[in-house]
Amino acid sequence: MPFFKSLAENAGPPAVFTKYPELYGPWSTMSQAMMNGPSPLSQGERELILGYAAAVAGCKFVHVAHSEVAYAWGIENGLIERLLEDPDAEMADVRLKPLLAFVRKLTLTPSEMTQADADAAFAAGWDEHALHDAIAVTARAAFMQRLVEGHGFTPMTREAAVKRAKERIEHGYVNLYAAFRQKT
Repeated sequence: MPFFKSLAENAGPPAVFTKYPELYGPWSTMSQAMMNGPSPLSQGERELILGYAAAVAGCKFVHVAHSEVAYAWGIENGLIERLLEDPDAEMADVRLKPLLAFVRKLTLTPSEMTQADADAAFAAGWDEHALHDAIAVTARAAFMQRLVEGHGFTPMTREAAVKRAKERIEHGYVNLYAAFRQKT
């Protein structure tokens, strides 16, 4: 149940975004570029990072929403949940392991990041652009966690998240919200 009496019981970020379009219109545009724009990381990998960072931080709302987007983009279903149980769990793309280890550490203990953490990602074949994008997506997860937890939003069900994931893939981060929709 949201902490704000003006918000519906099932409200989520769209209620806040559309109430403050001067803030969240640019946020949605930035999110579109970050999550769907050019990157060495696929859209699925970026959603994997977002869902994983949120899950590591304990934010069920963002974790459920974005893990389903990652799975809709073709990331192995259930991977994020397996990584929560065992950060060293087997995965199809072993190059992601050091990148996700970096994301985990950045999420849990950001002041303890070292050159060795970055070097592990570089040694796996990721370049500076890819590592930057992983950092930016991790930061986005932290922002969204504070937004949803601060407003008291209730996480959506997996079923609702699957439906929303399909809409996010179809419309992107700007056009998902009618208030910001751009004509194509």
